[in-house]
Amino acid sequence: MGYIEWIIIALIVFFFINRMLPTKGVRNITTAQLKNELNDKHKQFVDVRTPGEYKGNHIGEFKNIPLHQLGQQISQLSKDREVVVICQSGMRSNKACKILKKQGFKQVSNVKGGMNAWF
Repeated sequence: MGYIEWIIIALIVFFFINRMLPTKGVRNITTAQLKNELNDKHKQFVDVRTPGEYKGNHIGEFKNIPLHQLGQQISQLSKDREVVVICQSGMRSNKACKILKKQGFKQVSNVKGGMNAWF
C-alpha cells in the first residue's frame, strides 16, 4: 500500500474516532444519574430526536427540539442553566452538545446510551 492510501485511511479513522469521542467540557451522565436529576428545576432537558420518535416514547421533563432545528431554536434555552440532552442512542445528543458548547453554553450534559438505556 502506498503513502497516499495510508494517509487516506488515517484520515478516515481519525474522522470516525473524533465523532465518537466525548466533547470537551460536556458532562456525560448515565440514565441512573438522570433519574436523580429530573426534578431539578434549575436544569433544562432537551430531547433532540425527531418529533415522531419523541411522540412514540419520551421522558416527561424533556422538551423536544430536533437536532436539525437546534440552531434555529437555541434561543429557547437559557445559557444560565445547565442543559441535559438526550436522543435515542447518545450520538445525536453528543452532536447537539457540541453545538451548544460552540454557542457559549457552559453547563451541558449528555445522557450516555440515550433512550436505549432508559429503563
